[in-house]
Amino acid sequence: MKAAAAPRGALAVLAATQLLLIMDTAIVNVALPSVGAELGSGSAELSWVANAYLITFGGLLLLGGRAGDLLGHRRLFLAGLVLLATASAAGGLAPNPAALVAARAAQGIGAALAAAAAFALLLVLFPDGPARHKALGVFAAMGGLGGVLGTALGGVLTDTLGWRSTFWLNVAAAAVLAALAPRLLPPGPPDLALRPTGPTGAGSAGPAGPRRFDLLGAVTVTAGLGLVAYALVGGGERGWTAPVTLAAGAGGAGLLGVFAAVERRAAVPLVPPAVLRRPALRRANLLAALAQTALFPMFFLVSLYLQDVLGATPLGGGLGLLPLSLVVVAVAPQTGRIVRRLGLARTMTAGFLLLTAGTAWLALALRADGTFATTVLAPSLILGVALPLVVVTTNVAATADAAPEETGLSSALVNTSQQFGSVLGLAVLVAVATAVTGTTGTPTPATVTGGFQAALLVGAAFAAVAALLSARPRQPAPATAPPRQERVGDPR
Repeated sequence: MKAAAAPRGALAVLAATQLLLIMDTAIVNVALPSVGAELGSGSAELSWVANAYLITFGGLLLLGGRAGDLLGHRRLFLAGLVLLATASAAGGLAPNPAALVAARAAQGIGAALAAAAAFALLLVLFPDGPARHKALGVFAAMGGLGGVLGTALGGVLTDTLGWRSTFWLNVAAAAVLAALAPRLLPPGPPDLALRPTGPTGAGSAGPAGPRRFDLLGAVTVTAGLGLVAYALVGGGERGWTAPVTLAAGAGGAGLLGVFAAVERRAAVPLVPPAVLRRPALRRANLLAALAQTALFPMFFLVSLYLQDVLGATPLGGGLGLLPLSLVVVAVAPQTGRIVRRLGLARTMTAGFLLLTAGTAWLALALRADGTFATTVLAPSLILGVALPLVVVTTNVAATADAAPEETGLSSALVNTSQQFGSVLGLAVLVAVATAVTGTTGTPTPATVTGGFQAALLVGAAFAAVAALLSARPRQPAPATAPPRQERVGDPR
């Protein structure tokens, strides 16, 4: 294999994994009505077919990222794909709703491991600069394409082969990626933080010592994030003041507080407090979360509007987002050039301004008696430009100063921020839409449209807040390596 071809082949495998993980969520959502019809599931059980995946995915990303630093990113990537394929096979054979929910939870675990490792491998393969910007643009393009392709494939497969075929597609795709990974992905250098430490605490150049793992930190952060995710995804169904919601939220917050205390005392912390004290990293992760708070629910709400108000089929609802996705695919690879011309700060702010404008325009354009061309098409093209700009720039900012031994941690932090932004945004915006629709009596196309408009305006407000934050001076940028004591694994 030519040296120049190796990064391209590796990027193809990693980008295909991103496409698979995004596509999987959309495919299953389209298949849910057919799942309910065959297994006799009610709406509550069906919602947990989707929610179980989101909870385990969001809760385990941080643990997955650090595990990759300890065990090797390629090894963890393969383990995640094997688990994803095995769990997908279990879902395809599920005899009842409980077994299907369990399989989806296991899929989320595999997806978390594969996603964290894939992003870390991208950081290893492409140093900060134009090459990384281009690679992140490819990732953004796959994210935009995955939602639409998943909806379209979900509709076709469910109609022709049945809902179980959507799970077997995962098995086949994960098997192909797992077969290619050993040939195209680097094994990764040993974790620098795990080398024996000298009298001063600095890592020595000797051979790697015994691998150490912050077990208490791993347990508390995983359980805490999982409970917070449970509270967020369940709040829209049970109510934000329901005892279960409040208990899960309080329990998750408490465990995250315990995790913070543990990290300050651990010899080799899962997330060194010094890392989180970096202002650029904190703001970049906040902006990454805000981007998904507006973007992720928008796809869901537009698809519902096309189906519930304009009368499109599930397949038609997914294809209605195709123009947006085509714009994403066209713009994303050019994001690196835009960053080089305008700078990271201006590109990021421009992306969030476009996201604000596009979401607000979409909200105001929706009509109960409208058509796709008069309501969704034009603002969705603006959103197609905004999506890669905000996703690529926030990812660049969140990972710019990561040391080699922090690639898994950096990828896990930004992935976790994006995942929880998606979960929070969907929970809040769907709750807004439901509340507005419910105040007008029996739902009609006009009242349902009003609910979607209110929800999208809230999403535009989130994007506007992000635009203001991104416009502040001293934007995150590639920085020189901080002192050794701020790196992963240094006990000082």
